[in-house]
Amino acid sequence: MESTLRPTRARLLVLGLLAFVAGLAVFSGGLIVWPSKMLESDAEDVAQAAQPPSEPAAQADQPAATAEPEVYVQRRRDMVEYQLRARDITDPRVLEVMGRVPRHRFVSEEQQRRAYEDHPLPIGHDQTISQPYIVALMTQLAAPKPGDRALDIGTGSGYQAAILAELCKEVYSIEIVQPLAETAKKRLAQLGYRNITVRSGDGYRGWPEHAPFDVIVLAAAPNHVPQPLIDQLAPGGRLVLPVGGYPQQLTLITKQADGTVRRRTIAPVMFVPMTGEAQRQRKGPADEKRSNPGQDNNL
Repeated sequence: MESTLRPTRARLLVLGLLAFVAGLAVFSGGLIVWPSKMLESDAEDVAQAAQPPSEPAAQADQPAATAEPEVYVQRRRDMVEYQLRARDITDPRVLEVMGRVPRHRFVSEEQQRRAYEDHPLPIGHDQTISQPYIVALMTQLAAPKPGDRALDIGTGSGYQAAILAELCKEVYSIEIVQPLAETAKKRLAQLGYRNITVRSGDGYRGWPEHAPFDVIVLAAAPNHVPQPLIDQLAPGGRLVLPVGGYPQQLTLITKQADGTVRRRTIAPVMFVPMTGEAQRQRKGPADEKRSNPGQDNNL
């Protein structure tokens, strides 16, 4: 369907359902399984944590706007309107950035025409770029602010790092698959991002040299919440990650001023499993409860 057409809402719902089923059958990374609107209390928490800034974050480090084919501009508008705003993405800063970052530049040329569809896409090495909605949802839950330092684990294509870089002062990103890390580093540099540092490595233990972090986003699923990531959260910081088997639970961890943590389950999702030390440190339910004792409110 051409991006300039204006489908009816009913047709959009049907297309969205078909895209969902196709994505579920083919991909296993960054897919929301049963989209669930956040409760009002959670939406208020996010809104309070992400008050609109008086000026955009890190303007000097943001890439300059470049001309691009109008078809991608229109597809991005449609993505924001029908996949994000029509669901429960309400943060104006997240919507604005999702409507500006050229997602098609983070996939192969063969996949570019599908870049703004409502499902994940393969990026090689058995990895995917997450569904646009799940990127927006995780970013909204993380509630990044202009002066924040963010840790992005599972760089993949670099798309999530780019979204965070538009909203934070600096982003540190770790990718365990070395070829993906190298490609993402080059891509982000070509796009003009100067406030993102990418390295290849295992993200299970975070990046202690640059801790504490106000925001941590993990785009692969361990079966438990890694304690080093909680340790590296700044007071008031937020960690967003999928946890468990298939489907996993998208989880929000918030560190309080006294160092205690609050844990909130958001929705079932499907991500690729976290590899490396996360697999060696696999825990059972009882171990997970002891190591992460914070309140778990099912939304």
